Amino acid sequence: MQMKFAPLPHNPQVHPAIKAFMCGSLSGTCSTLLFQPLDLVKTRLQTLQTGVQVGMVSVLLSVVRTERLLGLWKGVSPSFVRTIPGVGIYFSTYYSLKQHFLQDRCPGAAEAVLLGGGARTVAGVVMLPVTVVKTRFECGRYSYGSVIGALRSVCQTEGPAALFSGLMATLLRDVPFSGIYVMFYSQTKASLPKGNTSPAAPVANFSCGVLAGVLASLITQPADVVKTHVQVNPQLKTAEAIRYIYMEYGLQGFFRGAVPRSLRRTMMAAMAWTVYEQMMAHIGLKS
Repeated sequence: MQMKFAPLPHNPQVHPAIKAFMCGSLSGTCSTLLFQPLDLVKTRLQTLQTGVQVGMVSVLLSVVRTERLLGLWKGVSPSFVRTIPGVGIYFSTYYSLKQHFLQDRCPGAAEAVLLGGGARTVAGVVMLPVTVVKTRFECGRYSYGSVIGALRSVCQTEGPAALFSGLMATLLRDVPFSGIYVMFYSQTKASLPKGNTSPAAPVANFSCGVLAGVLASLITQPADVVKTHVQVNPQLKTAEAIRYIYMEYGLQGFFRGAVPRSLRRTMMAAMAWTVYEQMMAHIGLKS
């Protein structure tokens, strides 16, 4: 699998962090479009009523049956609004932190955790309002017409603070995920034979990303379930959501939607990092 990109115009006046932002945004666009159905199925599974026991395939077929095939991409607009700038912010922050603190050397395990967690904190806080709207689009309980309309509706009916519902749960999910992911990804890559410019480099990068994504997804799955409940039911606080999930579903409730989420997060992250690193190499920057 060899990725080829059209030559980019060389402009030395463009800051490297801006170039990292553009590479990250493109990688986020590709991965979001491909894997949005998995995110929708994950959200539906996590917000099922008590006592309803269905699997991922059943939910997927139900959506296709009642909302047609394009229903699987419900919420893709807020996903794009969130992911395109969000992944760009993540990678530009990651690049800037890495250049500032490490000056191009490979991060150690602890440094990788801090780099990934720091970059995700910045991107997560900035993009949280769109994340809230995206979750509500996907759950099927709200009938918003557009992303802007949804943001306006939430502000008018629930107040601006509702756009930051689930902030703690989101950070508890995303910061560890990113830190763990970058740690596993960078350490696995470092163990591979040198020669990142070979045609097999994208395959190696993608494989490292898949391994890192599976481990990070499973570790942070409970926080994702809590985040979903808080954003769909804004009257719930994080501690209340944890108590509610445990009382209603038991411990297994914290792993609802684990399969589609692990598939989506793993494949999205692996693809995003692979495209990002290939594009950064193409424009002559060390990722």
